[in-house]
Amino acid sequence: MISLASELTDAKGRRARAGWVFFDGECSVCIGFARRFARLLDRYGFGLAPLQSPRIRALLDLPEEELLREMRLLAPDGSVIGGADALLYIAAGIWWAWPLVALSRIDWVHRQLRRGYAWFAARRNCRGGACASPHGPRS
Repeated sequence: MISLASELTDAKGRRARAGWVFFDGECSVCIGFARRFARLLDRYGFGLAPLQSPRIRALLDLPEEELLREMRLLAPDGSVIGGADALLYIAAGIWWAWPLVALSRIDWVHRQLRRGYAWFAARRNCRGGACASPHGPRS
C-alpha cells in the first residue's frame, strides 16, 4: 500500500520518509523555527511545507481558521497529527529527544505541553501586546 505521505513531494521532488511537517508560512516565528530546524528535520526524514500551499490546503481539507490554528504533521501512515502531539511525534523520531517523549507519557506533563503549545500558537502573531491576527489571541 502506498500512503499519501509517501506520495507527497516538495518543490524539488523530495519525499519525507518520517513524515511532513506543515507550518504557518505567514508567521515570522514559525518561518524562523522552520529555517532553524530544517536541516535537523531533513536529517531525520521529515519534510517541511507551509500550510498555505494549495496542495497542503487540498490535502488537509480544513476550514481556514482550523487549518492555521496549529502546525500539522502528516505521518507516513496517512494520519494527521497537530500541535504539541506533532512536536512529540517529531521528538520520538530523534534519538536524543527521548527525555521529552518519556516525560510526555505522564498525563499531567502531556496536558501542560498541549496547553503551552495552544497558548503559544494562539499568540504567535502578537508582538508587544498588539496582535496581527484580525481575531486577536485565542485564550
